[in-house]
Amino acid sequence: MAETYDFPSDLLAGQEELHQVRADLLALLKRLPWSVEPMDGFRDDNGWRKLERPASPGWTQDEQAEVEKLRRREHELAVFVTGHRFWSEVAADKRVDARTRLKHTRGTEGT
Repeated sequence: MAETYDFPSDLLAGQEELHQVRADLLALLKRLPWSVEPMDGFRDDNGWRKLERPASPGWTQDEQAEVEKLRRREHELAVFVTGHRFWSEVAADKRVDARTRLKHTRGTEGT
């Protein structure tokens, strides 16, 4: 039978917010130009695969600030989740399993 863990609500909430922040950051990075600084476009047809990038206008100050804010929050949440007191209550040989289950426990706070 699979092990079940009684994750504290603050740990579940932290993990859920970490998932959301990472999704928000990924969506933002996909929307932004490929280069933070303005850069000319380029094309390389001579390599083992063709590579082409259009000119990049760079990121605005607001875009840079938003990326920084999300990265900072992601770091804070990762430290919170990995350093949570709950992990000291889980046997060392069960921590990897518990961490994996927490990562895949989405939207179950309060259940």
